[in-house]
Amino acid sequence: MSDIIETITSLLGPSGPILVLGAIGLVLITLTLPFILVKRKNPFDRIQSPTQFLQADAKDSENPIVNLRDTKKNGPNLDKFASFLEPQDIEEYSKKKLNLLRAGYNSRDAVRNYHFIQFTLAILGIIVGAVYVLFFSTETEMTNQLLKAAAPAGIGYYLPIYWISSRVGKRKEELESGFPDSLDLMLVCIEAGQSLDQSIARVGKELVHSYPQLSNEYTIIANEMRAGKDKGTVLKDFSERAGVPDIKSFVTVLVQSAQFGTSIGDSLRIYAAEMRDKRIMRAEEKANKLPTKMTLCTMGFTVPPLLVLLVGPSVYQIMQVF
Repeated sequence: MSDIIETITSLLGPSGPILVLGAIGLVLITLTLPFILVKRKNPFDRIQSPTQFLQADAKDSENPIVNLRDTKKNGPNLDKFASFLEPQDIEEYSKKKLNLLRAGYNSRDAVRNYHFIQFTLAILGIIVGAVYVLFFSTETEMTNQLLKAAAPAGIGYYLPIYWISSRVGKRKEELESGFPDSLDLMLVCIEAGQSLDQSIARVGKELVHSYPQLSNEYTIIANEMRAGKDKGTVLKDFSERAGVPDIKSFVTVLVQSAQFGTSIGDSLRIYAAEMRDKRIMRAEEKANKLPTKMTLCTMGFTVPPLLVLLVGPSVYQIMQVF
């Protein structure tokens, strides 16, 4: 292997191995793309999407036809790359889908778009690293050149992972902070005579400006209930999307109230009081942690100047004597 590297270096210069690896990578990508782009026709497409045949008949008869289903998509058309961009394992796909739902991305192609962005950023990182090593780097060692070329690719690959994890954390914090207020509003609506469906829809409208993520979740729940989906299933899906223990407990309370026939208003009143107390306890916990954090900052910023002021003159006099 060392003889091959020396031969390539003698022919192409110090950056010869990088050029050879880049050429091999381009050849492999070129050979792989036809298998990804070519998609075999499904014989059931004629049955699954008859609108194209209806449109063809309409053109022949010169009668316009109105397509009631919106076929436009917000993102790029990545159907040809579905087998490449989506995990084939159902369990892995479900975990990725749930993680994106908890981050607030609930579109049908969220997993596909996520892997496409990750793959694109990694390719761009490889190109940036190769350009830097070839034209701007003065490093001559092969190992350091490979590390500098691969570092942008690793950053581009892990950047979407970091973005999704940060989005999940911020969304959970917003749901936890706004959930007690939403329970109070829901309790007011139910005591005013509205049903659970109407109260959830009303709370979703009221929380648009203060807690937009929670308002979006309540709107989804209201729409699914209006569509005729089972309430228990809708509420359980809500708890899975949220990933917050308080919301899971709330869903359990509502499901048990529906099963045992107890009053939803009484259950909400008790649970809302518990959520308010829990929020106060979280605030007190943060306040109790503050003196410890301030102590570290105080020691770090005040003790060194005090030592300089108190001990500095003595040290200076001792140095003058010797």
